[in-house]
Amino acid sequence: MDISTYTDFALEKFFALSSIDSPTGYTSQAADFVKNEFEKLGYKAELTKKGGVLVTLNGENAAGGLLLEAHTDTLGAMVCEVKSNGRLKVSALGGMNANNAEGENVRIVTKFSGIFEGTCQLVNASIHVNGKYDEIKRDWETVEIVLDEDVKNAEDVKKLGICVGDIVCFEPRSRITKSGYIKSRFLDDKLSVGILLGYASYLKEEKVKLTRPVYAHITVYEEVGHGGAASVPEKIEEAISVDMGCVGDGLSCTEKQVSICAKDSRGPYSYEVVKGLIEAAKRVGADYAVDVYPHYGSDVEATLSAGSDVRHGLIGAGVYASHGYERSHRFGVENTIKLLIGYVK
Repeated sequence: MDISTYTDFALEKFFALSSIDSPTGYTSQAADFVKNEFEKLGYKAELTKKGGVLVTLNGENAAGGLLLEAHTDTLGAMVCEVKSNGRLKVSALGGMNANNAEGENVRIVTKFSGIFEGTCQLVNASIHVNGKYDEIKRDWETVEIVLDEDVKNAEDVKKLGICVGDIVCFEPRSRITKSGYIKSRFLDDKLSVGILLGYASYLKEEKVKLTRPVYAHITVYEEVGHGGAASVPEKIEEAISVDMGCVGDGLSCTEKQVSICAKDSRGPYSYEVVKGLIEAAKRVGADYAVDVYPHYGSDVEATLSAGSDVRHGLIGAGVYASHGYERSHRFGVENTIKLLIGYVK
């Protein structure tokens, strides 16, 4: 099955989306982009009250509906204190980790005064000055945002219009290598949003006739645990999160494969869905791995926790260095689209 055209499309849309800042709580521009892209393909897409995008891929009014979930919200931070020296103390949005945030360029989005640039740095960051540089534990008490503005005190910062509650966006640094590796912050989960757009393009271009209702929900609060808790269409019997697959010690998945999750930190996924995903992967020749993720939770578990009576599953392209500067591969994207084609059809 040659789906390279749809893989290229998925990567194109991922790169466009990755350039739009969207930490949890600041997602409207990314949601508008996603909604517009699905509409350009000819699908009905609507914004939910929470700010997500609900897309009708096939509206046949029958039982047995399937909901595919991905999320466009990312990790980030929020200003929680303007320090007396003009630096910013921040609080993490989602699982942003100070260890790999240090040294990254950031954008501070204010509510009324525009956007300012800065850098996330260790407090007293000069190695030639700080004799305890190597000993300091990196956390949100010991790193700060240094503004690229001429500020010397808190009053200078406030005059710029920067205040507590402003959003801090971290530079994604997205790129793809000649060997096909995709490197970026926030592959989790903007890469999967690209994958769902690639799959939607496949359905349209190949004139595929689906035999059951199929929807996509691009959520905007996954990183804080309630993205998939609402906006489940009627007659949905299955829900599958299309999120990142984990790559690391003790797991078998690589960045070139699609991962099928059997269990994560919150418990097992539906035995029937996991079995069906494996059968579909074999049928269409998708290179896959089955793994248990030790530290993970997904949108679809929020769907179940909110009371939806559905079978649930989780798949995704293999991603290394999750919640850091992440890496996947175009073959992981391709195999995920293949699995969607085989399973949904």
